[in-house]
Amino acid sequence: MNILSIEERWLWVIIYIGVITILWPFSVLIVSLFFGQYRFFTKYIGRIGRRIGIGKNLSNAKLPIGNKQQATTQIPANIAIFASGAGSNAQKIIDHFKNSDVVKISLIVCNKPGAGVLAIAAKENIPVLLIEKEKYFHGNAYADELKEKKIDLIVLAGFLWKIPDRLIKVFPRKIINIHPALLPKFGGKGMYGNFVHQAVINAGEIESGITIHYVDDHYDNGDIIFQARCAVLESDTPESLARRIHLLEHAHYPAIIEELTKPAE
Repeated sequence: MNILSIEERWLWVIIYIGVITILWPFSVLIVSLFFGQYRFFTKYIGRIGRRIGIGKNLSNAKLPIGNKQQATTQIPANIAIFASGAGSNAQKIIDHFKNSDVVKISLIVCNKPGAGVLAIAAKENIPVLLIEKEKYFHGNAYADELKEKKIDLIVLAGFLWKIPDRLIKVFPRKIINIHPALLPKFGGKGMYGNFVHQAVINAGEIESGITIHYVDDHYDNGDIIFQARCAVLESDTPESLARRIHLLEHAHYPAIIEELTKPAE
């Protein structure tokens, strides 16, 4: 102390300032590596450095390799729409995702050569897979073709054939269907379109609706994802009830598909 010509009390002040401004922040920085607070404290030290005019901006420091975060581009989920008829639901789904970065309608699968949905696919420039019964039910169920297209989700939109076990095993909880009634009522083999609406009216139900559900190895039996309801009027015919059901289908099916394909946060 005599050599430096500094009084003892001032020397301790200098040591204290050094500990607080230099050693303490870097000690905390090292400890923060083990508690997930590294980025916070690098920003803190960077602010100190900028204020005293030394050092680089540490807020831009790279994370340790184990926590390094890299910007990634979201790969859209590939959807295959299975349809047998005019394709009104398919069209609504296609329209909903036309400008989407999250979902791509990659394939239309159809079992009827003259179905209206094929004209929609041509208009929208979406590839078509026209399937036949023997291969579908007794062959590979076109699983290889779907895997080749990297299909992430199969959406049934008025598709009348039962889904084979082969497809269910290859795409577990990756196949969804929309049913024009409130399951578990009015489901099962042969219950589609106006057959469902007539059954609802005959049963004297005061409400009907839609059910979106996962597909399993039984007709209309998989876990329910979503339901929406509408009134059944005394004056209803199958056709008038179907019109209200279609409004529910068009409003909700694309939105539920979007929810199911959102990337995990």
